[in-house]
Amino acid sequence: MNKILIIQTAFIGDVVLATAMLESLHVHAPHASMHLAVRKGNESLFSNHPFVEKVVVWDKKGGKYKALLQTLGKIRNERYDLVLNLQRYASSGLLTAFSGAKQTRGFSKNPLSIFFSKRYEHNLGKAGDEVYAHEIDRNHRLIVDFAGEKAMMPRIYPPKVELPASPYVVIAPASVWYTKQFPAERWVELVDALTDYHVVFVGASGDRDLVDSIVSQSVHADTANRCGELTMLESAALMRDAAMTYCNDSAPLHFCSAVNAPVTAIFCSTIPEFGFGPLGEKAHVVQTPENLACRPCGVHGYKACPQKHFACAKGILIRDLLVPLNHG
Repeated sequence: MNKILIIQTAFIGDVVLATAMLESLHVHAPHASMHLAVRKGNESLFSNHPFVEKVVVWDKKGGKYKALLQTLGKIRNERYDLVLNLQRYASSGLLTAFSGAKQTRGFSKNPLSIFFSKRYEHNLGKAGDEVYAHEIDRNHRLIVDFAGEKAMMPRIYPPKVELPASPYVVIAPASVWYTKQFPAERWVELVDALTDYHVVFVGASGDRDLVDSIVSQSVHADTANRCGELTMLESAALMRDAAMTYCNDSAPLHFCSAVNAPVTAIFCSTIPEFGFGPLGEKAHVVQTPENLACRPCGVHGYKACPQKHFACAKGILIRDLLVPLNHG
């Protein structure tokens, strides 16, 4: 195989997890030219990636379907030997099925997978499962026949950044989904308990107001709101050297996995059994100790708690969040 394309046009966290496949392919097909197809906004993650030769960008702003066909044209012009589709939606299925590649692989849940050369199962775990597959393992099934049984860890390559002089903790408090996000008043409780650390908040520019609200309610004076100031890779570099990063079930969790950073991931409405939990040597999950019949209420989360009590978030104990930090 001389030229390989990986398609992952979902959210940034999914793209970070796709880097595990890049690592595996680099080991088992070191001379292959590796390309990625991602949605607009996620391409900066690979600005200095040593294994990625080209990033194909699907820019939906110019019209979703018009841009999709333009992207397909770019893919067809490359004449790939192998296309690996990690997405399960029809748009990515079209890019795969009509790519013109010698071989195409993807998941059977994709509506157009009938046109792929090979199809594979993709099953989420469920609450109570003692054994379940992580997303990197599900993705690895597409290449297990020539890349061995074990998936590599995801990895990104952040630049050097200026670090705080004092011991610090990173907090990424926001999420696209309300029911995935630890409530602002609970973040205030956690910040107030981090008296021995400088606290750095990270996120997009749209998260600044949320952080300003948290900081204004906190009695902890040693904080910094860096939302909108750092690139994704710079945020990952900050997390890598932090005493701990606290985040929701969202992209920052996967940044930590990809730089082997200490992380405490807070799961509210979703569960780690879905297969998107943190990886790494110091990866921790904290969730409510209550056995809630309504949890999980969905795979991705909702804009509001369907039961209107949000007990999955409000029942999480601050002392449980501090245990990983205090005990290493």
